[in-house]
Amino acid sequence: MPALIEEGRAKVNLSLRVVGRRTDGYHDLQSVVAFADCADRLALDPGAELKLATTGPLAAACGETSDNLVLKAARLLAEAVPNLKLGAFALDKVLPVAAGIGGGSADAAAALRLLARLNDLSLDDPRLQRVALATGADVPVCLFSRACDMTGVGEQLLPLALPRMPCVMVNPRVPVATKDVFRELGLRNGELLVGATSVLEAPAWPDEGGSIADWVEVLETVPNDLEAPALRIEPVIGEVLEALRDTAGVKLARMSGSGATCFAIYGAPTDAHAAAEKIRRDHPGWWVHSGTLS
Repeated sequence: MPALIEEGRAKVNLSLRVVGRRTDGYHDLQSVVAFADCADRLALDPGAELKLATTGPLAAACGETSDNLVLKAARLLAEAVPNLKLGAFALDKVLPVAAGIGGGSADAAAALRLLARLNDLSLDDPRLQRVALATGADVPVCLFSRACDMTGVGEQLLPLALPRMPCVMVNPRVPVATKDVFRELGLRNGELLVGATSVLEAPAWPDEGGSIADWVEVLETVPNDLEAPALRIEPVIGEVLEALRDTAGVKLARMSGSGATCFAIYGAPTDAHAAAEKIRRDHPGWWVHSGTLS
């Protein structure tokens, strides 16, 4: 049987509100999530042995293979599904690691999709859903890789009809650990950051057919609550945001997830391409992608 192939698309948090911290220590979130047209590539060669090989320009940043979320997801699914067919995974790593764009989660989700195909499982299979959440908070949204309003600890997903948004994504090649950003946020167990009034006054997202301008207008009212603590940990994030906001035609620029990747939305692809070229010239050491969010 030939190898099966899936893409692990980068996730971008267009907004991210931290509602509060549960008594169990997990944080409740509300986030508009989009997906970019840049992705890792994961292949699965069916066989008796479960293993993983990493290649690509950012393979070295993946760390110990045994700790990779691809293998974690596969092992958890093997525990949940009797006689699960497995095999050898090969990951071509091009997305930055610990970057706020769900690279590891997207890879784990791609592994689950591959195993679902190999074992004739539906992506709606409750076992697959449980394993996705157990693997990581961003894995359920990456499993379907479609724009949505994500709430809870990542398990509640409401599909959204986003237009195709020209964008530029920039990472200064500085890893930022999500746990460090939440620690810097400093919420105690049981503490709320967003009150009931704020939840009731939450903006309504544009309906299907909404324009880029419609979405930007609403997104401007909903920040990323992790941006300030991430900036205190890695001030270079401020330089990235400034570089994006200084480009021509930019409509909105902010940090994704827990950082350090930042993104900007543009009204036209030509503006996004020109902005990316300028940032590449000015900051040759940064990771830069020009494309679309949807």
